Amino acid sequence: MNDAEQAEVAGSDGNTPDDGGAGERKAPVRRAVPYWLSQVPYALVLSTLAAGIVVVAAAYFKRGPAIIAGALLLAATFRLVLPKDWIGLLAVRRRWVDLLTLVTLAVLLIVLAWVAPQLSS
Repeated sequence: MNDAEQAEVAGSDGNTPDDGGAGERKAPVRRAVPYWLSQVPYALVLSTLAAGIVVVAAAYFKRGPAIIAGALLLAATFRLVLPKDWIGLLAVRRRWVDLLTLVTLAVLLIVLAWVAPQLSS
């Protein structure tokens, strides 16, 4: 949807006059989500990933990957339940490919966190 179409959708109130068509029903006009609001799920996932990286940098090699795996599962949850207009940059490929990739990486990181040796200090 280009900028002109977004402005037209945002400016309309959803009530279009009936042109007398024989039984035609027009789909209700849905307002577009503002760009900044569609990026909120992405920002939440990115901040959780950053927290996990900080925890790994602080030498907690079991907790850090678990937090990062949680961020990936959060991204998968957002990708699964939110409509396409609300996903923002989390939508990279088709929904099933994104879900499969995110969940696989999360499971691998959880296994990594489980088998990683605890460093004694």
